Amino acid sequence: MHDGDWLAARFEEHRAHLAAVAYRMLGSTGEADDAVQEAWLRLSRSDPSSIENLRGWLTTVVSRVCLNILQARRSRHEVPLDADAPEPAAGPAAGPDPEHEALLADTIGLALLIVLDALAPAERVAFVLHDMFAVPFDEIAPIVGRSTPAARQLASRARRRVQREDIGRDTDRLRQAKLVDAFLAAARNGDFKALLAVLDPDVVLRADQTAVQLGAAEETRGAAGVAEFSRFARGAKPALLDGAPAAVWMRDGRPSVVYDFTIANERIVAIDLIADPPRLSRLDLAIANG
Repeated sequence: MHDGDWLAARFEEHRAHLAAVAYRMLGSTGEADDAVQEAWLRLSRSDPSSIENLRGWLTTVVSRVCLNILQARRSRHEVPLDADAPEPAAGPAAGPDPEHEALLADTIGLALLIVLDALAPAERVAFVLHDMFAVPFDEIAPIVGRSTPAARQLASRARRRVQREDIGRDTDRLRQAKLVDAFLAAARNGDFKALLAVLDPDVVLRADQTAVQLGAAEETRGAAGVAEFSRFARGAKPALLDGAPAAVWMRDGRPSVVYDFTIANERIVAIDLIADPPRLSRLDLAIANG
């Protein structure tokens, strides 16, 4: 095997891990793929014989790329940063609950995605690396440009915000995300009663012409009819559509149908099915690994 082939094979051994790290940091499959590709480009330009721990080296590279993306994203959206706020005094901190940590490592739903989005970039990187992937703080510190104690405090502060779902002024989006998560859970379980509980009695489901060709009715009115159809959403993944809670049904790794929800008074009042390929290609989607 040529050296290039050997290096590519070694990289592929770690690709799934790197993609998981990048996705949980960025909440965007497209940006996560870009971060992983950047790690490969940097590895291909490096001297692999000087790398003692390839998995650790690649994780560091991906994390730094993700941190840069998060900082650029914050700058574009002009979201106030609080990463440089005074660190809370260090004290005995309880470790993350093992069951909760395992859940975070395996899945990311809309509610968690939205809470993570509210964290400052360095907080998010520190939290994801430590709480989801058990990276030691002495390895996290140089990635976020902090001392080891400061990196520990970043993760601790992020953990408290996640646990109390502290997202500042964006509580409406979190409530909507929980409602969509509940809708998808009910659809996965075929729980008709639970579907009725999240749907407005007068809910309307509308389908574009491509979705109609896939088998949806052009329009369905009333909770019972929409709940019956919504059982077909059992394979849909939670997503953010232009930052709002949504769902997407994938085919061959690509979005095939997007569920665009309208929510009012703690109920889903409308669902628009978007399946037209040109329109799908223009949507700003962040797909969660729900």
